[in-house]
Amino acid sequence: MAEDLVLDTAIRDWVLIPLSVVMVLIGVLRYFVSKLMRSYQVPDAKIVKEGQVIVRARNLRSGANFIPPKAFRARRVYFSNEENGLLFVPKGQAQNAQAQMFSDPNMAMDMMKKNLSMIIPQTLTFAWVNFFFSGFVAAKIPFPLTQRFRSMLQNGIDLSTVDVSYVSSRSWYFLNLFGLRGLFSLILGEENAMDDTQRMMQMSGFGFDPTKSLSAEKDSLDIIQHEWALPKFEQRAEAVLRKLVS
Repeated sequence: MAEDLVLDTAIRDWVLIPLSVVMVLIGVLRYFVSKLMRSYQVPDAKIVKEGQVIVRARNLRSGANFIPPKAFRARRVYFSNEENGLLFVPKGQAQNAQAQMFSDPNMAMDMMKKNLSMIIPQTLTFAWVNFFFSGFVAAKIPFPLTQRFRSMLQNGIDLSTVDVSYVSSRSWYFLNLFGLRGLFSLILGEENAMDDTQRMMQMSGFGFDPTKSLSAEKDSLDIIQHEWALPKFEQRAEAVLRKLVS
């Protein structure tokens, strides 16, 4: 049976609060350091044009039912025509994003800077937490949890008798590491806030491949079923008015 623990207030004052404050300060400092290390690059006109084409095609799909069928078919042919359509990419012109990155030294250098700005602070912070705060029970979640959460919330504590709702200091570090995006969005702004989950997703890929996005958007535009919504507006307005009157 799981045992209830009485947490000392000194753990709150010397473990929980300092660890949370340090994680916030490291995240803000890492943002400004990565901002200083960031180099300005002139965007490629072709990539910008392809991105705008994708946005226009998505707007067409989202508002397809608000234009007549003839106008929709004309726009779809304009985008997805296999002779000169904007979304059609011949097989010989497909670009390899990895080869594009390795051919551009500035892109590789920027990626290395981003990776270093993430890996080095994480390594040092984890070593600091593991050395000074290892083995502490730092907090308790105010609702019951199943046994599946034990490995996530009690990292570093090998006691099966402790209730799952208790959080170890090492697990609290990981929760702060991946869960402070909302706080960073308030401090740094929504566009500037980026959590480590998104950084790891960016590290897994070498770059943006516009040809795949163009092909996917072309397939989505080809399979869409058009149904003009204007002839049904009167029936919808009548149904709404009858509900208001009745």
